[in-house]
Amino acid sequence: MGDKFRVTKDATEEELKMEDLKMEDPWRIFRIMAEFVDGFHELSKIGPAVTIFGSARTQRTHRWYKDCEETAKLLSKQGYAIITGGGPGAMEAGNKGAAQAGGLSIGLNIELPFEQKPNPYINKLVNFHYFFCRKVMFLKYAKAFVIFPGGYGTLDELFESMTLIQTRRITKLPVVFYGSEFWTGLVSWLRDSMLKAGNIDVEDLDLFHIVDSPNDALKFINDFYKTDKTSKKKTVKKKK
Repeated sequence: MGDKFRVTKDATEEELKMEDLKMEDPWRIFRIMAEFVDGFHELSKIGPAVTIFGSARTQRTHRWYKDCEETAKLLSKQGYAIITGGGPGAMEAGNKGAAQAGGLSIGLNIELPFEQKPNPYINKLVNFHYFFCRKVMFLKYAKAFVIFPGGYGTLDELFESMTLIQTRRITKLPVVFYGSEFWTGLVSWLRDSMLKAGNIDVEDLDLFHIVDSPNDALKFINDFYKTDKTSKKKTVKKKK
């Protein structure tokens, strides 16, 4: 058997578990493929969409929740589908605003150990086991990203989005940071530490725009597509 693992009476329970995992790994590709196929099938015909990122911990009474709801409502009335992570907090607010406006409200739910349940405002739900499959769907069908205050998951999605734009792996899109009081510290660090160290270019600080109102978020996205001729955006029809 060469260097292959031998199951003997001396093998520990941990070694047996590790060997089982190694044998399972090649088969994971089928689940990964299935998640991509399901995602592409469900989302390929949704039309222009805006992905909203934000914390699952945002309370319904918080201003950010209400602003997220209003932002999604305005975007839906403009003709955009709304994509969120499908959970509570800011994700729920985004789906709620879209649903209230009669728009397409999409939730990309993730299986977690503590089980994130989909919020009740979704009219197209896609479930994922793998974060990376889910992130592809967030990014592939979006014409803009609106990023509300959040934690590690939100920052992960934020920086992946900007990395893909920076490296030109996706077409330049409007990236909106919502809430200057929350994002100012991060932007200062990007400028005073990352830029100063030469790890990004000054132009990279123009990859995003900070707003403090739902109307300003909508205006920035609309203005971006009025002036940016390189972006291949489908026509967005306003809802009457």
